[in-house]
Amino acid sequence: MHDMMTQAADRTANLITTVREDQLDLPTPCSQFDVKGLINHLEWVADLFASLAAKGPMVEQREYAGDFPERVRRMLAAWESPQAWEGESPGMGLPMPTVAMMALFDLVVHGWDLSRAIGAPFQVEPEVVKTLLAFAEQMAPMGRQQGIFAEPVPVGPDATEFDRLLGLVGRDPGWSAQATQR
Repeated sequence: MHDMMTQAADRTANLITTVREDQLDLPTPCSQFDVKGLINHLEWVADLFASLAAKGPMVEQREYAGDFPERVRRMLAAWESPQAWEGESPGMGLPMPTVAMMALFDLVVHGWDLSRAIGAPFQVEPEVVKTLLAFAEQMAPMGRQQGIFAEPVPVGPDATEFDRLLGLVGRDPGWSAQATQR
């Protein structure tokens, strides 16, 4: 699991380093965020899951800093500890492996959001897709109830597993920034 988190963190951090200033106000498939807001959210995600791995508290989101790569490195370091995987999160009341899965989910899905917004390619390993699809199928009802996931977006019967994952959590796999700007 830590290897999957590391691959997702590296992919998303590398993508963020390619974002230009003139792209920060572009829309994303995650309708509540533009590119800058999405990166700021990912900065918070890294801080949050680093704190939770150390059995620390929920942390507040801070202002955009543009330092996601450094923050996600700290998050990954926190999850290297065997104790990070034990017990429940005091901040969320969930088993720690579930908390780690949530971190992986955010890195992958929001990484895809960012890639679509800036028109960059985004590939996810099949093993990660299978893992996250099973997780989302289990968590979708609660996620929708808590406003974390949007209503599902229908995908065709021949959709890829990744497209099924995106649709399940309320993303349109065919979303493009150009279509939203027309």
